[in-house]
Amino acid sequence: MDTSEDHKGEPEVGVLFRNGNLTVFGIVLSFSLGFLNTWASNPNEWQLTDLPTLILISTGIVFQARALWRLLRPNSLQKSVFEAGNRLFAVGLLLTAVGVIMSIAIDLARMAVD
Repeated sequence: MDTSEDHKGEPEVGVLFRNGNLTVFGIVLSFSLGFLNTWASNPNEWQLTDLPTLILISTGIVFQARALWRLLRPNSLQKSVFEAGNRLFAVGLLLTAVGVIMSIAIDLARMAVD
């Protein structure tokens, strides 16, 4: 199916605006992956309490990557596709941020107990 015909007559977003979003999405995704890598490489032992954090951060990264992929497609200049990609990214960013905050809170709680 040719996706370019699915949105005929729909308004388009500017190429420069889309390219700016692509840049931001890529940078934030790389920071998210970097945090996950650093957190996973932590020498502390993993515990069951780390599982929700891992799930949140990983799911957020998947949403961010999906949003980046959506904006890399040729039909991403269509307003509906562009906005859907932005919504996906916002959800991914929120999930990742909650996971990072949860990770910090769990680490602080463990330090307080020790």
